[in-house]
Amino acid sequence: MPASFRPDIEGLRALAVAGVIAFHFGLTGLPGGFAGVDIFFVISGYLITRHLLAEIAETGRLDLWRFYARRARRLLPASLFVILATLVAGAFILAPEEQSLYSKGAMYASAYMINLWLIRWSFDYFAADATSNPFIHFWSLSVEEQFYLAWPALLVLAAWLRPGKRGAILVIGIAGLISFAVCAWLTTMAQPWAFYFSPLRAWEFAAGGLATMVPQKFWQDRPLLAAPLAWLGLAFIGGAYLSFNEDAPFPGFMALMPVAGTVLLLLAGAAGVRNGPSAVLALPPLQWVGKLSYSLYLWHWPVIVFAATLVPELSLLQRLGCMALTLALSLFTYHVIENPIRRNGWLMANAARALVPAVLLTGTGVAAAYANARLVVHDLDPQQRSIAASAARPSTAREAGCVLSYETVTPKPCMFGTRTAGRTIALFGDSHADHWSTPLIEAAEKNDTKVVTWLKSSCRASRMTVWVSKLKRDYTECDQWRERSIRQIIAARPSLVVISEIAQSSLRKMSVGMQMPESRDADARAGLRATLTAFSRAGLKVAFIRDVPFNDDHVDTCVARALWRGQTPSLCDQKRAEAANDAGAAIERDIVRAVPGASYIDLTNQFCDQNTCHAFINGKLAYRDRHHLATPFAESLEPVVEKALF
Repeated sequence: MPASFRPDIEGLRALAVAGVIAFHFGLTGLPGGFAGVDIFFVISGYLITRHLLAEIAETGRLDLWRFYARRARRLLPASLFVILATLVAGAFILAPEEQSLYSKGAMYASAYMINLWLIRWSFDYFAADATSNPFIHFWSLSVEEQFYLAWPALLVLAAWLRPGKRGAILVIGIAGLISFAVCAWLTTMAQPWAFYFSPLRAWEFAAGGLATMVPQKFWQDRPLLAAPLAWLGLAFIGGAYLSFNEDAPFPGFMALMPVAGTVLLLLAGAAGVRNGPSAVLALPPLQWVGKLSYSLYLWHWPVIVFAATLVPELSLLQRLGCMALTLALSLFTYHVIENPIRRNGWLMANAARALVPAVLLTGTGVAAAYANARLVVHDLDPQQRSIAASAARPSTAREAGCVLSYETVTPKPCMFGTRTAGRTIALFGDSHADHWSTPLIEAAEKNDTKVVTWLKSSCRASRMTVWVSKLKRDYTECDQWRERSIRQIIAARPSLVVISEIAQSSLRKMSVGMQMPESRDADARAGLRATLTAFSRAGLKVAFIRDVPFNDDHVDTCVARALWRGQTPSLCDQKRAEAANDAGAAIERDIVRAVPGASYIDLTNQFCDQNTCHAFINGKLAYRDRHHLATPFAESLEPVVEKALF
């Protein structure tokens, strides 16, 4: 090992990757293991800053080509190998439309830009489930690569403005503070930007960079201070692993805990004292895992995603088997691809020998992923094409742009039908009201009635504040929009107000792992009663449509996979007792019927028989995901809706 090698840093890498894998594999009680990525960011900032500043101090300049050549040898071959292997495996496991979608992710991952693609993905209300994307973990590698592109320029600027450490501290400190301030703000406003956008993660790299500014002699002269710092740092990381969860507003202020813990361990390790946590991090098992950390990180996610696709409810033994497979693939990748290429003498001789193949490898990954995305849906089976088209087709109201986004608070009433129609129906609620817009509007046109919609994503008609996972906070915009919409509907004096919304039982199923107090059910009942009463007191009639059954899997994906494997779509059916929650609906029905002028519309028998709720009904896909009706199937329900409301 070179004299500058720090075994404690190798151990930190092991700690980081262990947290991430434990979190994703569900092997231990570490709900905050995802913070291991933040440890990697701080380590990268520390090592890269130390190396680049040392080169500037020694030579007065930076050989950027040589720097990028080292990064390319280190990262590109292994990542491209995993990307191509994952694409091949996906051909046997995923349905064609899934392969096409995730191949686009592979394309962005090959170019180290998938974090930008995921920002757009996160704001798409009907985007496919992120946990099924076998390339999503490349987001952190994309952030690191983008850091490697920008950071040297920042350090050169610091050296030009004021040579020496003071200039570097000033520039890195200002950049880090700005990055953190915007990150903390956007974590509460638009969390995907704070999470995935590399400039807003720069403060974590900057924290590692600033840690290099403390002279090593400072710690060597104070060995008694190093051990307490290290224990405190380890406590911070352990606290993050044990107390965080994926529904928390992260990164923001919460990320300070793992970042500070990593910085403290890096500072303590600089003292060269090999006792306490530094000695633990230098233990051979952690050194071995640390060396494999990059390959382990690359492989663990596609392994667990594909395993869960094939066996939705993985047992502990099966998860351990996935861990063994991840380890075997990582050992192969490290010893056959990653390490030999990184240490290859011919490639190390000059920068061009590494950079030219790096460009070719990147182009190969992008081209292969793009070609796969196009080829897998070329001459697609008619049934697969029908499923994809059904899932992609928006409702009538959504297609017209009448379902408002999260940040909007001003209602946008949309009218469907002729202005001279004899009656008016108001459709009010969230996306579960919206998916009834297609059959309702068709039925209204047959009955000399116009429909005016007040619709907003994830915003229930019931008067209650809801917590939204996409925002990682209370949905205050919904509260404002709801009250304004209720006032507008009352002022419009429609003949009937039609309400539908996601059921509280469905919200509980979507919030697995998050502690939802029982009082939320009482809040939901009170909120529904309050909204219905507001319309009733205004003299308006209300029809409340019971929510549709909730499915364990994305139904479009499940049916497409079943057909792709030659199986029957009935594999995607659900037991009625689990999907429909008839007991909860009975309570809801009693609340509605107790309000004067309110009626309860129950269409559950269109989806379920006495025992089973179906995914594929009369040759049509019933749902576009887990809990939204597919529009062609909703369209087929027009006679039923007409009979219920007219």
